[in-house]
Amino acid sequence: MRGVLPTIEIGYWGNKEGPVQDDISVRFRDSVEVEALMSPFQTNRRNLILGGAASMASFAGASTASAQTPEAADCEATNYYGAPPGSGLSMPPYYQPTPSIKNNNNYFPQSEPLGPDEMRIIFMGSNPWPPRMSQASTSIMVELGNGKRFFFDFGPGCLRNIVANQVPIPEINDIFITHLHIDHYGDLPYLWQFAPFNGRWVPLRVTGPSGSRPEMGTAAMCDHMVQMGLWTSTWALGGMADGYEIEVNEFDYTDDGGVCYDQDGVRIIHWRRSHALDGASAYRLDWNGLSFVWTGDGKPDELTAEYAKGVDVFVSEMAVDLVSLWAIKQGVSQTMGALTIDNFHTPHYAVGYLANVVQPRIAMVTHVSFDRELIGEMLSGIRMHYKGLFAFGIDHTVVNVTKDRVWVREAAFPETTNVVRPSAEWMQANIPMEVTTSPNPVLANQQQSVRDLEIDPALFTPKDQMRRWARVAEMGEEITVDPANLIPTGTPQASS
Repeated sequence: MRGVLPTIEIGYWGNKEGPVQDDISVRFRDSVEVEALMSPFQTNRRNLILGGAASMASFAGASTASAQTPEAADCEATNYYGAPPGSGLSMPPYYQPTPSIKNNNNYFPQSEPLGPDEMRIIFMGSNPWPPRMSQASTSIMVELGNGKRFFFDFGPGCLRNIVANQVPIPEINDIFITHLHIDHYGDLPYLWQFAPFNGRWVPLRVTGPSGSRPEMGTAAMCDHMVQMGLWTSTWALGGMADGYEIEVNEFDYTDDGGVCYDQDGVRIIHWRRSHALDGASAYRLDWNGLSFVWTGDGKPDELTAEYAKGVDVFVSEMAVDLVSLWAIKQGVSQTMGALTIDNFHTPHYAVGYLANVVQPRIAMVTHVSFDRELIGEMLSGIRMHYKGLFAFGIDHTVVNVTKDRVWVREAAFPETTNVVRPSAEWMQANIPMEVTTSPNPVLANQQQSVRDLEIDPALFTPKDQMRRWARVAEMGEEITVDPANLIPTGTPQASS
C-alpha cells in the first residue's frame, strides 16, 4: 500500500538581523517532523532536497496504519447550491448568460445593448499599487437597463480602459469616490481637463464623503483640482466653460445608511469604513430589484455585513496577507506591510468571512495586485469561509446580472482603440444649444509680443489648407460659439 505524501510547509521566521535575512524551516507534517535550518547563504535547492530526503527516509519507515487509500477517502465536499454532477463545487444553476449577451465568451464594446431589466458591471481598474501594464488603479463602471451609468472610484489609468470600452467621453459622469487616497481618484483631473474639449459642456458630477475636517473632504479636493487646472479652464469658450464646473455632492460620512443618490429609480446609500482615517465609505446601489455593493477600502466591519446583506454583486477590496513576500518581491518592509494590512485593509481570509455573512449571488474582489502565482493562496484564504460563486474583478472583467442569471466574461478590443463619439441624440438631450459670444481667451491670457514671434503659417502650410477664421488675428475680441457645431455627423464638414 502506498502511503500519502506528507504536506510541505515553508515558513519564514524573523530574527534580530532584520525581516529579510530569515532562516527557512522546511517542515514535513505527519507522524514525523524534521527541520532543516539553513542560513540565507545556504538556502538553495540542494539543501532543500537533502532536508526533504532525510524526512522522506524517516517517513518511509514510519507506520502507515493511519494512511488512507484514495478508495477509502471520504469526499464530503458537495456543490454549494446543490447543483447536479458536472457543475463543480461553487457554480450555481443561475450561472447562465443573460438575454442581452451576444457572445458567451467575450464582451465586445458597443455590440450589446443592455436589456431593460439588466445590470452590467465592468472593472475599469483593479490595482492599488504598484502600477502595472495589466492593471490600472481601482474603478468600477455600473450600467443599468434604464440608460444610467455610474462610476465607483476613478483611479490612475482607469480612463484609458473606459475609452477602450467605448464609453463616449461626454458621458463619463456621476462619479462616486469612496475616499481620498489618490489611487481612488487620480484620473479625475485628467477627465476634468479634457472632457469639455470632447463636448461635455455640462458640469462634472462627483459624489463623495466629508472628512474629519473640511480640508479632508471631497469638496475641498475638487476645489483644489479646479485651481490646479486653471491653465486649461482659463481658455474655455462660451458654454464650454460649464464643462469645467464641478457639482460636488459631499455627504456626511457619519450618516450610515444615508442616501446620496435617488433618481430614476436608482438609490445609492453609503456607510463608514474603518480605513485608518475618518471619511472612508462604502456604497450600495439598488435598482429594479438588482443590487451592487462596492466596499471601498477598509477593515472587515459590522456595517458592511449589515448593509450588504443579500446583495446580488458583492465587491470587496482585498489585501493578500503575505508580508514576507512583499519584502522579497517589492522591498516593502514587513513592519510596514503588517501595519498596512492590520489597520487599512481586508485580508483574503476576511473576504471569505464577509462574503459568507453577506451571502451574495456572486462575491468578487478587486483592488488587489493580481499575481498569478498567488491565485491559489488567494482562493485558499477566501474558501476558508465562503463556498459560493466567486470571481476576480480585474481590469476588463464584465459581469451581466438579471434577477435570475449572472454571467462573467472579459472585454475584448484591439490595443489601438480610440475615443468614440457620443450620439447626436445624447448631445442634443444634454448640451445647451444656445448660440453665445465669448471674449477671445487668447487676447486675455497671452502677450502680443509672444504671438509676434510666431512664424507665418503661409511659409509652411499648403495654400488650400490655410484657415483664417480660427486665428487670433481674425477672431477679434468676441467669438461666436454655436453648440450645434458639436453635433456628430457622418461626414466632417469643411470650414472656410
